Amino acid sequence: MAALGLGGFLSGCGQPERPAVTPSSTAAPTPSVGHSDPIPDSPGGPPLPPANALTDVMARLADPAVPGDQKITLIEQGTPDEAAGLDRFAIALRDNAALPLTFEARDLAWSQAVPGNVVTTMVIKQANPAGSEFRYPMEFAPSDGSWQLTRQTADLLLELDTAAPTPPR
Repeated sequence: MAALGLGGFLSGCGQPERPAVTPSSTAAPTPSVGHSDPIPDSPGGPPLPPANALTDVMARLADPAVPGDQKITLIEQGTPDEAAGLDRFAIALRDNAALPLTFEARDLAWSQAVPGNVVTTMVIKQANPAGSEFRYPMEFAPSDGSWQLTRQTADLLLELDTAAPTPPR
């Protein structure tokens, strides 16, 4: 269903948890699978967005109280057909006692592949078991003064197929 890999119940992305990277003020973030090398914030260039602009996107996507049709704008090229998949994602998190989730965006940098996009390592902590966390590279695109999870990242993290699951025979 969803591939956030939290506690093993939503694994599907097939990527193992990566060891923690100690941030450095001079080193660029570690390259991420599926994303090109990031460009660190440069003096005189546009400022990176605040981390909470990105974590708020993830918090809304994971919130079962926010209807799926209100979440499609949080994903680049989101369509109304994906609303049910977004609802299933949040319900699976709730039903598996992962909520509330907390999000921390680390090592924000400009994307080399798509100018204006931001890459980050998102640290996701789930409620149960206490203290368990998951790290995943994510990319966000600017959209009308806010941010969206890129289509590529959404496709890696979420299963938003438009067809209802077929029951086993």
